[in-house]
Amino acid sequence: MKTISLLTQLFFILISSITSVLAQTTGPSEIEKVIYRGNPASAISSSVTVPSGKKYYFSSGTLGPTIDSTAAAGSRERYGDTKTQALGILEKFKTDLAKEGLGLNNIVFMRVYVAPDTKGKKPDFKGWFDAYAQYFGTKENPVKPSRSTIGIAQLVNPDRFIEIEIVAVY
Repeated sequence: MKTISLLTQLFFILISSITSVLAQTTGPSEIEKVIYRGNPASAISSSVTVPSGKKYYFSSGTLGPTIDSTAAAGSRERYGDTKTQALGILEKFKTDLAKEGLGLNNIVFMRVYVAPDTKGKKPDFKGWFDAYAQYFGTKENPVKPSRSTIGIAQLVNPDRFIEIEIVAVY
């Protein structure tokens, strides 16, 4: 009986050692990877699973940069249209994430508020979608975060047409 018990113990020690070596040489397992789900034809993921042990990066609501500081306050020319503002915000996220050693491919969720452009009565969702498509679901960045896009009456400043929050993991 003791021989079988000893052989069983040795077997488990051997298997445990092999598993440990394999885990160190094969990289992250599927369980450790972020999983994006949804229709491949969709521009966004319907859900994302983040494994335990990952760290999170949260942004506050972010507005686009000033495009023309000489333009009158409250004018469309000062910050641009919805697409221009969105592109500026995404570039800011790209820069901010890079400072942390991250990229847009680390983003798992976006919350986007789109207000009416001063030239229209409705939020310019197309402008936002066009800007988004330049950064996500591309050859350079195939990641498609899950996302909520919400049409609102107005942001705090009426010359701002889009505000974006992100959550990234690493």
